[in-house]
Parts: sequence; C-alpha cells; structure tokens
Amino acid sequence: MRRLFADVAALLARDLANVERGLYPMPSDDDGGLPRLLATSRAFFRDVPEVERRRRQGLHAEVPISGEANRPDYYLQNFHFQSGGWLTEESARLYDMQVEVLFGGAANAMRRQALVPLSEALKGRDQRRVRYADIACGPGTFLGEVRRAFPRLPAFAIDLSEPYLREAKRRLGRRPKLGFAVAKAEALPLADNSLDIATCIFLFHELPPEVRRTVAEEIARVLKPGGLLVFLESLQIGDDPDYDGLLELFPELFHEPYFASYLEDDLAAIFGAAGLSLESSTNAFLSKVVTLRKA
Repeated sequence: MRRLFADVAALLARDLANVERGLYPMPSDDDGGLPRLLATSRAFFRDVPEVERRRRQGLHAEVPISGEANRPDYYLQNFHFQSGGWLTEESARLYDMQVEVLFGGAANAMRRQALVPLSEALKGRDQRRVRYADIACGPGTFLGEVRRAFPRLPAFAIDLSEPYLREAKRRLGRRPKLGFAVAKAEALPLADNSLDIATCIFLFHELPPEVRRTVAEEIARVLKPGGLLVFLESLQIGDDPDYDGLLELFPELFHEPYFASYLEDDLAAIFGAAGLSLESSTNAFLSKVVTLRKA
C-alpha cells in the first residue's frame, strides 16, 4: 500500500513537471462546477449498492439491449459491474467519477501522460494540417485534454456507444474542426492512409483477444505511412513485478472478462503483425504509454 501511494504521488509530480516543460496546460479536471459535482456524487453513491449487488451475485448481463443489433455481443455486458454497461446516459455521466475513485484520483493524470508523445509529434508542425482521431473516445475525457493542449488540432472522435458519444459532445461543446462518429474500432469509418496520428486510451483490455488483432489491423490501415499511434493501457504482467498480483486480482473484483488474457498478450507482436513497430513504452502508475509507428 505504501508503494501504491508513493507511485500516485510520483505520477502527480510528473504531471506537474510536464506542465512546467510546456508539454500541456495546467490540469483543470473540469467537473462542470459544484452543482454538477454534487449531483454526480449523489448519483455515484446511489449506484454503489447496485454495483455491489451484481458483484456479489456475479451478474453482468443487465444491460438495455433493445435496438442494439449492430453492437457486438462482447460489448453487451456490465463491464466493471456498472449499471447500464456502456449503453446509458447515466453510465456515461458517472464513468469518470467511477474510474477516478478506482484509481485513487490518478486516472486523469495517467491519461495525460499520453499528451507527452502527442506534444512531441506535433512540435514544429502546423497543427491545422494534421489528421488526428481518438479511437474509443468514451465520454471525451482525454479528447478534452487534447483540445485544451492543442486547440488548433482538428480531431475526430469515434466510439461505439451513442450515449457516451453524446456525453462527449456535451462536454466538448461546439468547437471548430471536431467531428464525431458512432462506430466500432474493428470497422473504423476512415479511409486508408488518412490519419497522421491516432490515440487509443484504455480500450484493448476490454476486447476479446481476436478482436484486439482486428483493431490493430484497422488502426494500421487508417494511419498514413509514418503515422503515429499513441496507445495508453493498463500495465501487463512483468511491466512492474510489484503490481503483478494486483493486476491478476483486478478481474476478480470487477467484471473484466478479457483482462486476464490482455495481461499475457504480446502487444508488440499484435501490432507488428499489423504493420506497426514499437518505438517506446513508459510506465505511468498502473498504466503505460506506448508509441507505435507505421512503416
């Protein structure tokens, strides 16, 4: 536990050091103001007994599936035992608070570490001419950080959940050169060789092994030659041996049906087979930032 708190402190210190280096603005972690924060907190605590009930009873199929014919079966679950899975407005509003509680207030700081390679890739370039997409953007949390750090960068937000994408639109507002699309990552609505940069945040551990490989191929397809993928995900077994036991326990505490297979998967081999080569990998508390380049 002492190591856990020390690593959170180190991550927050790294976050502020990146601000001082001018890599991105001072974190705001905007919660929409005190009234919205209080309302979200009440909704969060109101939902906790339902999450605990599902955990005790092992239930993970209590999701509204009406009209979800175009959603893959693996998606129609209560991931984390959360109410509504990825398919309700309430889930989209509560998601960030749930994740921040889970990671002791370090979730946004982990996400922001992906801004570092993004900043380096944009250095000296006219941001207005860069084609960029955030794949599986969720409620738009990371994309909000990108827009604050690089306001001239056109961005395209893709997610399979219509409620989560609506929440992203609400948070990001009407901004120029910002597009949205409801689509699954294994069938991206983008042309071949159309992106300079893609980001993918906390997606792969939610995918079945065979789907991970399809998604890697899709990302490689839409990146231009020389294009960059900035990939932020959970640590895997061996990345930090002190955390291996905690990682193995995680899917036992939360409904994460594909997490155990992710822990042992070979990301370099998956992306390598798709045509993306590993350039760097940097641990950030319980996550890691990986950069990959299309040949």
